[in-house]
This record gives sequence, C-alpha cells and structure tokens, in this order.
Amino acid sequence: MRRLLETIKKEALPAIWSQGVKLVRENSVTSVTRASANDSGEVTVRVRAPGHPIAPTVILYVEDNEWSCDCGSKVDPCAHVAAAAITCAKGENGSDIPQAPAKTARLVYRLGTKRRLLTLTRVVIHDDGREEPFGGTLASELGRGRGPTEFSPTHEDLLIDRILGSPARDVVPLARVGDIFEALSHDAVVTFDGTPVRVSGEGLAPRAVVEDAPGGGFVVRIEKNPAMAELVAMGVARCRTPRAEGAPAAPDTFRPLTETTTTGDFLERLPLARTFPRAHETELVTRVIPELEKGFSVVIKTNKLPRKAAHLSPRIAMDLSHQGHTLSILPTLVYGDPPIARVDGDTVTLFGKDVPVRRRDEERELILRLRDDLNLVPGRRVDLDGTEAIRFAAKLRDWQQRTGDEAHAKVFENHALSARLDLQNGLFDVIFEVDPATDGPALDKDGNARGSRPPSAATGRRADAEAVIRAWRDGLDLVPLQGGGWAPLPAQWLNEHGHLVADLLAARDPEKKLPTAALPELGALCDALDTPKPLGVGKLLPLVEGFAGIPHADLPKGIFADLRAYQRVGVDWLSFLRDAELGAVLADDMGLGKTLQTICAVSGRTLVVCPKSVVYNWADEIQRFRPGLRTHIYQGVKRELDRSADVTLVTYAVLRLDATVLSSESWDTVILDEAQAIKNPTSQTARAAFELKGAFRVALSGTPVENRLEELWSLMHFANPGLLGGRSDFQERYASPISVGDPSAASRLRAKIRPFVLRRMKREVLPELPPRTDAILHVELDDVERSVYDAVRVATKKDVALALSQGGNVLAALEALLRLRQAACHAQLVPGQKAESSSKVDRLLEALEETTSEGHKALVFSQWTSFLDLLEPHLGRAGIKYTRLDGATRDRGAVVSEFQAEDGPPVMLVSLKAGGTGLNLTAADHVFLLDPWWNPAVEDQAADRAHRIGQDRPVMVYRMVTKDTVEERILALKERKRALADVALGNADHAGGITRDELLALLE
Repeated sequence: MRRLLETIKKEALPAIWSQGVKLVRENSVTSVTRASANDSGEVTVRVRAPGHPIAPTVILYVEDNEWSCDCGSKVDPCAHVAAAAITCAKGENGSDIPQAPAKTARLVYRLGTKRRLLTLTRVVIHDDGREEPFGGTLASELGRGRGPTEFSPTHEDLLIDRILGSPARDVVPLARVGDIFEALSHDAVVTFDGTPVRVSGEGLAPRAVVEDAPGGGFVVRIEKNPAMAELVAMGVARCRTPRAEGAPAAPDTFRPLTETTTTGDFLERLPLARTFPRAHETELVTRVIPELEKGFSVVIKTNKLPRKAAHLSPRIAMDLSHQGHTLSILPTLVYGDPPIARVDGDTVTLFGKDVPVRRRDEERELILRLRDDLNLVPGRRVDLDGTEAIRFAAKLRDWQQRTGDEAHAKVFENHALSARLDLQNGLFDVIFEVDPATDGPALDKDGNARGSRPPSAATGRRADAEAVIRAWRDGLDLVPLQGGGWAPLPAQWLNEHGHLVADLLAARDPEKKLPTAALPELGALCDALDTPKPLGVGKLLPLVEGFAGIPHADLPKGIFADLRAYQRVGVDWLSFLRDAELGAVLADDMGLGKTLQTICAVSGRTLVVCPKSVVYNWADEIQRFRPGLRTHIYQGVKRELDRSADVTLVTYAVLRLDATVLSSESWDTVILDEAQAIKNPTSQTARAAFELKGAFRVALSGTPVENRLEELWSLMHFANPGLLGGRSDFQERYASPISVGDPSAASRLRAKIRPFVLRRMKREVLPELPPRTDAILHVELDDVERSVYDAVRVATKKDVALALSQGGNVLAALEALLRLRQAACHAQLVPGQKAESSSKVDRLLEALEETTSEGHKALVFSQWTSFLDLLEPHLGRAGIKYTRLDGATRDRGAVVSEFQAEDGPPVMLVSLKAGGTGLNLTAADHVFLLDPWWNPAVEDQAADRAHRIGQDRPVMVYRMVTKDTVEERILALKERKRALADVALGNADHAGGITRDELLALLE
C-alpha cells in the first residue's frame, strides 16, 4: 500500500493532492470492501465529496499498483483516489479508516397494479420499523445540494427516479418496464402485495414450437412461455423460482415480456398456429424459423426438417462460360463446397437436406468486395467480349487467389500453353494447347514453353492461335480455350517468336495456305520449334543469307548488253525469284539501269505496265538489248491484244480501262515500271494491277516509299500477295509502331522484305559517276511581292486552320497551301494579281546567263506549267535558246534528241510531272528546281535525269528557295519524308509523318 501511495502522490497534481488531504481531514472516506486481508488485495472505498450526489467509488489495485474512480474527472489520479490511498495507507489494516455515519433507514420499492398496469411506489423504512412514504424526488433534493439523510442513494436509485419523473408517478410506462426491472435487479429491496420478490431485467419471450402436423407437413404454434406462472400486469410476468429439495421456497421473479405484437398485450391471442406443407419446408427453415428466433424462444420437435449447417461460411461461386471470344459470368453467393444453398437477397435455395446458418456480416463483406474489385453483383450475368473478356479473366484469377478460392478456379489451367506446327496437306497452322497428361507446361532448357509433338499427340485443350497473338500483343497473360476455360500464355516464348507467328498467320490465305514468299519465315519458325522444315524451304536459303548463295543465271540468247557488276547481281537475283515463282521489287536508285536488268530476266509471255512517257522508251530498250523479242504496244481506240507478242506494253491509263481484259490473260511475267503509280492501294490503278495474273511479278521503282509506309505494302502486295498480311494488319504491326519510333518494328519489316527487295544507291555501285552537288539559291522578295505574299499567308492560314478543325486531313490542308507556295514564286500565279516578273525569275535568269555563257546546259523544273509559261518570254528577251517538255508535248523523243544534241538549245523547261521519270538527259549538268516540292523523292527523280549513267561531268542541282516563306519550312519537312523510305529500305530507326501542328507551323 505504501508503494501505491507513493506512485499516486508522484502522479497527482499538487492541487489535487491537497484536495485529497482535505477530504481525509473531513472524514469523507468510508471503507466499503477489502478483497483480502493484506495490502496485496483489492480495496474498494467510497468517498463523499461536495458536488457529488452519489459518493464516488474508488478501487485500489494494490498488487498491480493501479487505481480507478467512477467520478468522471478528466484528471487522473483525482482527489478521491488520493484521499482513498492516504486513508488506507494510514491505517495499514483498514482499522483507522473513518466510517461514515451509519444510516438509520433504507429505501424499499413496492410493486402493484392499477387497471392491469404496473405501479411502483417508494417507501423509507426506518430501523424501528416505521414506514414513511418517500415524497418528492431524489433529483429535486440533490438539485438543491441536499441528499437524503436517512439512506445513501445509489446510481440505480437515481435512474429509477428519473424514469418516474417529477412529480413522481406511480404507473410505470410500458416502454420503460425493462429499464426499471434492470435497475431493481441490483440489490434493491422489492415487494409485491407485501411479499418480497425478485426482479430481473432479462426479458421473457413467448415460445414457438415447430412439430409435425397431422397428415404431413409442419405446424408452428405460438404459446406462452412455460416459465411464466401468471401475467400480473401488462408486459410483466411472474415466474416461479425453482428450488432445491428440502430448501425453503424462493421468492418469485418478475420479468418483462419481450414480444406482445404477435401475442397481444395480455397474451389474449395465444395460442396461435400455422401449418406449412412439406413443399414449403425450405421457406420454414430459411425464413420463418430465423424470423421467429428474433423474438421468440423456438423449440424444434421434429426431425424431418433439413439440418442446420452452422459451420459453413459464405463464398462467391463463379459460373463461367464462353462462346468464341465472348465470356459470360454469373456470380452467385453460396454456402458450402460443393454448394448446399444459394442466397438471393432474403431467399435461400437449398440444394440438399442441409440449410446453412446465415452469416450476414460475411455475406455483406463478400458482396462489397465483389462489387469493388470486379464490378459484379451476385445473381446478375455479365457478357464480355474480346480483349475485355481476357482482361477480366486475369482479374478474376487474381481475385480468387486473393480470396483463397483457388480450389474453385478450375476454369483456369495451371499449365502454360505450348506451341507446335501443323503442316499437313500443304496447309499451315500453329497449335497452342495444354496437355492434361503433363505435370507442367512443355518447357525447353531455358524455361520457355514450346512443343514439337506430332499431331497424334495433340490430346490437350487448344486455344485459337490468332486469339493467342491478340492477347500477347495486348499485354495479357491469359487466353480462352476452345470448349471453355482459360490458360496462361507462354509469354517468354512469344516474346522471342510471337512476331514470326503473327506474320505467318497474317500471310496465309482463307484456306490456310502460305504463299511461297513466306517460306523463309516458316523455316525460322520450324527452327524455333525443333520441327523439320517442309520441302522447298531449303531452296530459298540464299535469299535469307544475303543473296550470297544465289547462283549465276545464264543470260538469255540474243542479249546485246555489257552489264556492270551490280547489274549482273540484279539479273541473278531476278532470275532466282523468277524460277521460284516469287515476286520482286527492284528499287535501285534512278539511273542504275532497272529497265536493262529486267529485260535480261524476263521469260515467257510478258506484260509491261508503264507511264505513257516511257512506253516508247521501253520499246526502244527492248529493241536495243534483246532484239529477238517481239513487242506490241496495246493502245489506241481499236486496240487488240497480240497474243503472239513476247512483250506487251500498256500504259497505266489503259490498264484501268481494260482491267478485265488484261486480268483474264495468263502472263508468265508482269512488270510494273514506275510502280509508285499503285502506291494508293484503294485506287483503280492499284486494284487493276492486283488482279493481273503472272507467275513472276516485278515492281520497278526508285521511290517505293514516298509519303507513307502503306505505299510499300501496296507494292509488296502486288509482287508477293499476302507476304505483309492485310492492310489493317500491316498498319497495326508495322506502320503504327514505326510511326511512334519503335526500332524493333522497323527492323522486323526490313528483315521480312529484304529477300524480295533490291535497292542500291548510285554512290554505292557507281563510284566512277561524277559527283552531284546540291545547293540552295536564296531569293529575296521585293516590297510589292512581300505584301502580296503576306496577304495570301493570312488568308491561307485561316483556311487551313478551319479545314483541320472541321476534321479535314493533312493532305487536304496541303492542297490549301498551293496559293501560298505560288505567291513565293510569282505574284501573277495568284488569282487576281498582275506582275511582269518576279524576284525568283530574275534570279534564275542571272544564273542561266552565267551557266550558258560557260558552255553548260541546264534543266529547269517546275510543277506548274503556268510558271513555265511566264518564264518563256523572259528567256526570249534574254536571248537564251530553250526547248520545253511537259504533258502537252506530242513528240517527246524529238524534243529529247534536240536537247541532247551537241548543238541543241542550252536550256530545257520541264514540268516536274512529265519529266520526272524515264528520261535520259545527260547533256545537262545543271538542274534548277524552281519550286520546292514536299516529296524529296520526286525532286531526286528530276535531278537524276542528268545525274545518271552516261554523265561524264559533275552535276549541280540548285533548289531556288524564297527567304522567309513557306519554302524554307518545306526544306525541313522534306528531310522527314526522306527518312520514311530509309526506315523501310535502309537503316534508319524511325520516321514520322507530318502532323497538324507542323502543318500550321509552315504558315508562321
């Protein structure tokens, strides 16, 4: 006790300790109970203190060195604890603790009835037996600062006092009977009709008995509780207290009734009975009896009802099924494994003879988790499709693992899929399957899922190969199985070989046959799966191995050509593809002799489709190099095919007009010259070319990619249909990734087309070719031209911004820039403007006068013939002789011969469209490009009219650019266009197209 006293003194505030000392001096401490005979026990002390109507009770836990007080003070320890500790320590055995003055009376409660309602009165019984009714209330006495001097009230006395009210009423409110009985049950002295009784706050419920009904079914009977002897008042029952044999009779116990809504206030409705047929036994067990148990004492006197299963917990069962790529999910709340019952709100459906005891808190937690994690509701079916279904399946698998429900996730395979090839009967397929006979996925030594079992071993469940590739591309790790269920993807194996599988699946036709061009990739996949390669793959190895093993081809008889080394390689390559019935894209730089190489490789009946400007050039070249071939030009109003001709020449215009006629013919060789003419795969020209039938198909183009990678797809689709898959597939797998800078996509594309595309640059194969120098001639606008340009710029910017905001595409906006580009060249090109000359024309004349005076010849290119029209008078006044070649020129050969002659005019005016292809103009060694064009490949074609085989002088190429105009910004844009070709055919890592922001920047 001394140790406890020191602890309390140390913890107490000085003022609190002083208050405790004062309470001790005023003899306010009374010992109530001592738990043991020594200081190690528990001591209960009451301390009378000012302001407390009830003496606070302090408990000192001597052994634990702890204490408590019910005064409600926020200070700990309080003054009452200090006073109790001081007093108890002062009289070590408790004998010195002052005793409170002994009370001379006690408070007694008398129960009675009035009009069948319970009444309660209080009397004070003095030591001499004198009874005195308790007038007034404890609350009013204590409110005046006075307490009863005859007895010490308790907390329960005050509670009853508040219920009875002021002035005190004798009838007990029916709703408060239970509260008063609970308070009286704490050692209060209670009588009824002068007889001592016990009072209990424990309610007494009627009894519900469930038993077999006569004739079948069950009967539920509501009756009074057998423990009740009589109903003494509304809501109050007298119960006999059982006694032991030989013991004196115990007082009866009064208890409040808990349920009178069904029975009536005076139990006048009892007994009640209802019969349930056997078919309603589930309702009886799951709904009626649990509802009765809330307010009644239920007794089951039948053994024919379903058994209760109290040990089961609720869980979410998933009913999963899928049709194709659609997943159907139905979650249900069930009990048991296997389920014995399903819960739908308040309805329980039994699956057997057991009924669960519902755990509603756990049910609510499961339903909330299902909603928050999976956005599902029990009993509501949800259908998901495609990628959404696979993503959900992965979430569901993780959810079942987190909730410990893996045992019920039988829909998910534990083994990863393995891949094998099916190459039967010339068809191609990749089989992804799970073999249930294995203990794990088929793995190689590096842990990659793979397989090379023969078809007879295919006993596992399969997944659609295209679904596997889609899921892998989308970053998912599950795929639906045919017939139901889901399996993990072989992610590591797909990361290494998935692109190869995707390419081959895209290349096959509807009958699952692969084109011959896809055989090299098929060989690579066979290596990845340790599967023997099909016949024919080995013959194409030289294409995959850098053309090193391509055999030298015998040149045809009657060839009159001295081939350069690189041209001989091209002929060997073309001949190899011809014999393998594969297509080719010969993409050599302009001027390297694509026509000659092709003429050396053609065999059998041949169709050549070319621009009108080079039809006769083809005829001349064939006559020059292979005079033994008979050519026929298919043209004119009354044109007819000469089926005996070795080579048939047609223009692209005739191809469009006579597509049905030409596609109905069987050709041994089909050649597209300047094949960029089919760069738009949706055009009539491209569709007509795709329909041509030819065992050997050749596309010739020095610019196979000009603006978009889809142009390459179009050329490859002509040469080797199916190799790059469909357009949308090509866009998804190659064009889109490359446009955002994916180097792996660019690398895969180059590797895929490399065996079928041959591209050499002049600087690589013609070191003897004179150098080409590119330079820019800057031009300054005068004040008048500048004002015209600025006015056009403001109007054009407004038009372009409006077109883009209304959903117009970039190409349409580029067309709107035409007026602005023309204003940078010559004001009179702008509608409504008049001008005699322009700064650009003046600068060109200066350069031409200098060039021609030094004995050089020059080509002047413009995309607008109207600009050439404005230029001609100035050349005449300057005394500079010239000739002109454009789309209206009838005898192109005569014009070219005139310029090529040594005494011919020193200047040729050429429209970019008419003179960009198929011309040999090596007499010129200076090239002037008057108006920059978006596409550098088109300009390069123009410049290469002079810089080609046969040129023995250095070539100067001048681009005339007006300062502070859109032309300067076009130069930067062209570099991006050039990178587009490099990404497909060269070594660039990425290339992007022009964006809307870049387009608007051109107008600043």
